[in-house]
Amino acid sequence: MRFEILTLFPEIFSSFLSESLLARALAKGLISVELINIRNFTSDKHRTVDDRPYGGGYGMVLKPEPIGLALESLLAKGGPKPFLIYLSPAGKLLNQPLTRTLAQHRRLILICGRYEGVDQRVLDHYGAFNLSIGDYIVNGGEVPAMVVIEAVSRLIPGFLGEMGSAENDSFSDGLLEHPVYTRPRIYKGLEVPDTLLSGNHRQIELYRQQKAVEKTISERPELLTPSKDQEKE
Repeated sequence: MRFEILTLFPEIFSSFLSESLLARALAKGLISVELINIRNFTSDKHRTVDDRPYGGGYGMVLKPEPIGLALESLLAKGGPKPFLIYLSPAGKLLNQPLTRTLAQHRRLILICGRYEGVDQRVLDHYGAFNLSIGDYIVNGGEVPAMVVIEAVSRLIPGFLGEMGSAENDSFSDGLLEHPVYTRPRIYKGLEVPDTLLSGNHRQIELYRQQKAVEKTISERPELLTPSKDQEKE
């Protein structure tokens, strides 16, 4: 999987990409991540990337030219057809089914917005897919881009020690993951459920399914109600 990130702050990704499973995946060649500084595609001595919005209003808007030139430089390299994503709170909400769809692509280009966003024309011209990680606002698209990289990478064969780890995660089957326990058997007077110590794998599986349903009903009952998109399928 090839990730190409257009950002004003590439250094933000340094620690994120140098630790844990992502670092191993990069070393093994399971994924590649290229960080493209949008400022490198400006033409003035001040390396200007933003300007005031037409029509007035607060904040600044990222100019279309530097982003367009950055995209053209990536497209000129050839390779697998890219899927272009603009990280935006106005985008389609990222969930596990959508993550699986994204993982089917061999190349993702992620545009990290800043300030009041990106000039709409460059998004329209290149056919960017708007993607949101939640109904809240963060300072820019860098953290959402990290979420996408990690969520998608987990689904790449070989990224995790066992693919079962990804298949049993919360949301993979529409439910939250069941509660999990490890040693010690008793902690502050609270004991590990007897079923998990029984050695009866069938009973353990049924217990976990039951607890997953109960947890979903308690914490996220809306997950059990089909969305409008699901009803159309």
